[in-house]
Amino acid sequence: MKEVQDLTTGSVPKKMILFALPLLFANLLQSVYSIADMVVVGNIVGETGLAAISNASMVSFIINSVCIGITMGGTVLTAQYKGANDEQGQIETAGTLFGISLIASFIITVIGLFVYAPLFQVLNVPAASMQDACEYMKIVCCGTVFVFGYNAVCSVMKGLGDSKSPLYFVATAAVVNIVLDFILVGPFGMGTAGAACATVFSQGGSLFVSIVYLKKKTAVFDFELNRFVVRWGTLRAILKVGLPAAVQMAVVNVSYLLITGMLNNFGVSVAAASGVGLKVNTFAGMPCWAVGQAVTAMAGQNMGADDMERVRKTTKTGLYLNVCITLMAVIFVQLSAEQIIMLFEPESSEVIKGGVLYLRICCGINSLIYAVMYTFDSFAIGIGSAGTAMVNALLDAAVVRLPVCWLLAFAVDIGFSGIYIGQAVSPILPAAVGLLYFKSNVWAKKKLIRQCS
Repeated sequence: MKEVQDLTTGSVPKKMILFALPLLFANLLQSVYSIADMVVVGNIVGETGLAAISNASMVSFIINSVCIGITMGGTVLTAQYKGANDEQGQIETAGTLFGISLIASFIITVIGLFVYAPLFQVLNVPAASMQDACEYMKIVCCGTVFVFGYNAVCSVMKGLGDSKSPLYFVATAAVVNIVLDFILVGPFGMGTAGAACATVFSQGGSLFVSIVYLKKKTAVFDFELNRFVVRWGTLRAILKVGLPAAVQMAVVNVSYLLITGMLNNFGVSVAAASGVGLKVNTFAGMPCWAVGQAVTAMAGQNMGADDMERVRKTTKTGLYLNVCITLMAVIFVQLSAEQIIMLFEPESSEVIKGGVLYLRICCGINSLIYAVMYTFDSFAIGIGSAGTAMVNALLDAAVVRLPVCWLLAFAVDIGFSGIYIGQAVSPILPAAVGLLYFKSNVWAKKKLIRQCS
């Protein structure tokens, strides 16, 4: 399969850029799901629908983070087996990962359907937006199996060194999502429920295309029932990375969910503006995420090949690239902030003003610090030390972001701008911890595939 590549040889910068570019486009297209939902709903339904999706999206992000986190263990284990030239290990990893993904998707679906309504009550979702938020969330929860399946396929492909196939799958989903958004929200008049249906249908289509495509391309994806055997040694290794990674991502998204609840206290306009600002900020971080995924895959393969010097070089190269591309993204957002916000809500001056303020505070110098934090987290996950990234997430969210946001907004009484400031300062501490861990070299003796026997 020509898309699969060996990341243990050749120029590190060249291999990283070539691997990261398809991931960047895939991440950008994947974010189109929620952004398309918000743009269409914001222009057709208005700020109540926008606030509904802003709140519902935070819950769906938590579901997605659990999916991505658990399946990330498959990326790391596959990458280390690839670096060690162990094809049987790769096959066993894929089979175990698909088996536990199917089980986990059922559990998460049931939990999601039971908790979203009371959770929205706790978060003080504006009354005008409550029904729309519930309708959106109910449909999205039912599509969780597609999210798990898709992420399982893509995690193994990235571990093998293939970053192009996920781009093909996401491109298919993005086109379907956008077309269905306009049809279901507009002419069919389904509102936010239509946007949710568009998302679920597009995710299901993407999973179907990925399975058909990959079954023809590689033996690792021979989808026979006997391949879906959960091997306990492999399962332990996957979960050693997957569970901390899932906790890491869930903690981050739960913190944003709680912050959304804080922002809901300031009314529909602030909730809508903050939701849009977060989407834009997330979009601006896509290049950083792509490079981070490349760092994880490259560090994993080189860890499997016992080439610690190349692991170090991979991390340093990723750090340099992430800081540079994040700086360019920040400059663009700062120069175009008002025009960007108006794409989502062109009518409400309060939403525009609040969204611009969010970007001024939360998409600036702090984004460069976030790039440093994310690079070292990606390195830690790639070598199999996802617990380090989980600790950093707790430092970021529980130690800094949530307490500072609450203190500034309510105790000091700055208002919603205090919440923005709290978000901006949160990556400083975990970035410093990540740097110290990288410099310590205690990680050099960790190797995930040794634990599968």
